[in-house]
Amino acid sequence: MAVGPVEYLVVAFPGSRFRGDLLPELKRLVDGGVIHILDLTFVKRDDDGVVSFLELDSLDAEEAAMFADIDGEVGGLLSEEDLAVMAEEIPAGSSAALLVWENTWAAPMTAAVRAAGGVVVAHERVPEALVELDLQAIAREGALS
Repeated sequence: MAVGPVEYLVVAFPGSRFRGDLLPELKRLVDGGVIHILDLTFVKRDDDGVVSFLELDSLDAEEAAMFADIDGEVGGLLSEEDLAVMAEEIPAGSSAALLVWENTWAAPMTAAVRAAGGVVVAHERVPEALVELDLQAIAREGALS
């Protein structure tokens, strides 16, 4: 079975409660077969910097209900060490969601690369801010021509 590239995202939110504003887009990506959720963990860092990790089933009923319609294999992929490293980036008095997903849209390309005898030797995500700067520079150069 071919597996697409796996990525993770840590999104921090000020305050101690998770909001559901991102969930419709996450659901659209899952339902459309674009991604498959492999792990979802929540982190809360209190004002004193003390960190607690919560799995989906540990959230209060209101918070957990926001995720009820999103399909995935939630839990177990991130180790305690992974979580501790990621939690270092979360400001005190904030909460965060740590999401690991497979890019299922890319699984057929992964299978094709393997079938052709290819080996991926590099795969990096280019930071959005750098791409925006480059595109702006190209647009400026085009305007000068």
